[in-house]
Amino acid sequence: MNPKLLMRGLDAATSLLVTLGLLGLWWLATRQEWVSAIFLPGPQATWGALREGLLQGELLRLTLGTVERMAYGWALASAIGIALGALIGISPALRAWLQPMLELIRPLPASAVVPVAIALIGLSPAMVLIVIAFGAVWPVLLATVHGFASIEPRLHEVSRVLRLSPLAFIFKIGLPNALPDALAGMRISLTVSLILAIVGEMLASQEGLGQAILLAARSFRSAELFAGVALLGLIGFVSNALLSWAEHRVLRWKQP
Repeated sequence: MNPKLLMRGLDAATSLLVTLGLLGLWWLATRQEWVSAIFLPGPQATWGALREGLLQGELLRLTLGTVERMAYGWALASAIGIALGALIGISPALRAWLQPMLELIRPLPASAVVPVAIALIGLSPAMVLIVIAFGAVWPVLLATVHGFASIEPRLHEVSRVLRLSPLAFIFKIGLPNALPDALAGMRISLTVSLILAIVGEMLASQEGLGQAILLAARSFRSAELFAGVALLGLIGFVSNALLSWAEHRVLRWKQP
């Protein structure tokens, strides 16, 4: 048997056992009433709330709204991050001028921008989209800048010999070199987009999974709260798996 396939099978079996062990501990904690059911529902109650919300309630519609908001914000952040990162990355002068400002703005929490965005734009879906794009752009931007800055110097000489324009250099030489870094930044950005979509829905009272979780917590509907959290985990897992698959396909040429 292929050793790589064997290791993958062992890793998958170990992950499954860990997951089943955590579920068993959760069931035992609720069975023995270590925590009140008001605050910690059992797996059965959570599954029932999840099933009812998806089949009979509005949970599916709210979840799709959150996924759509996350996807739009992530796409906007990725486009802006790659475009700006390419422009900054190919210019040592721009990197030197803008690096201090980027390092100053980058640590600013996106949630701190929400009140400013509400004051300027109001409680609207556009406000949430802007907050998501602001918070999610930094991993893509900095990773793309690093990818373009690490281009082999001899490739710059080749581009000058071939008389490539700056735009041709970006698309024919720079972008393929920076693509692994950019895709790694996009994976981080996708997680940030999901977090900010939930936070934006909670703070700006926008319909979505975040608002549903907040209302369930305020009403002590713990089963619905945990069902929403489980859906968030599923969204994060599936979106990361899809992007990982796409990254593997796009970077097939780079694999040994």
